[in-house]
Amino acid sequence: MSLEGATVIVTGSSSGIGAACVRLLASKGCNVVVNYSRSADAAAAVAEECRESRAGAIAVRADVADDADCRRLVAAAMDEFGRLDGLVNNAGATKFCDHADLDGLTAEDFHAIYGVNVVGAYQMSRAAAAVMERGSIVNIASMAGVIGTGSSIAYAASKGALNTMTLSLARVLGPGVRVNAVCPGFVQGAWMRAGLGAERYDATLERLTESNPLGAPTTHDEIAEVAVWFLEGASKVTGEVMMVDSGFHLSGVAPLKAR
Repeated sequence: MSLEGATVIVTGSSSGIGAACVRLLASKGCNVVVNYSRSADAAAAVAEECRESRAGAIAVRADVADDADCRRLVAAAMDEFGRLDGLVNNAGATKFCDHADLDGLTAEDFHAIYGVNVVGAYQMSRAAAAVMERGSIVNIASMAGVIGTGSSIAYAASKGALNTMTLSLARVLGPGVRVNAVCPGFVQGAWMRAGLGAERYDATLERLTESNPLGAPTTHDEIAEVAVWFLEGASKVTGEVMMVDSGFHLSGVAPLKAR
């Protein structure tokens, strides 16, 4: 689809991959809805950046784990721009916990992580699909859901569920709406550094740069490029779970460990 004059919601877009997505979309003339749950000032700043481009932009607070908030977020897009053409389910939650520490995760941790990563993506997709005549949904999943690595077992399991849900939604929402997933590996940036701690982050980045077939791990902007390609291109692609990880899945690297 043409992004010029289109409207796309990106959940969790006050920073990181989500912010990179809305900036890239805005540069292509796409109206964007910057979603946040807590970081109001950061979301407002990202929306202002987008308005300085060629696009309309609004910042809307919504917790995707709450179905009423999901419906309100879609309604805000329709009220402001009169159409919805795309959705990037980027909002995510995790708890950093060594995979070997089976006592480090509780049922509440699983519920909180699944509430955002799986249920939230489902609720947003349902609300968006109800108003899209034709469009595209992109789920930001993770290599954790493909090969069982990542910040915790709960996170990996939730992203595996998101990958499977991508296939199910692709079947039922076609032909009008395409649904695909992007699976980043280790993504460089402040969020990963905060989760791992500076020392472990730097060591992991160096190790992956040496072992990945394509060298350095991905950046937020590189993941955004693929997500936006699924929105504006890939006209005959649906149900695809694309690994974007500098070849990380070929290297047999062990799961990340928190501090």
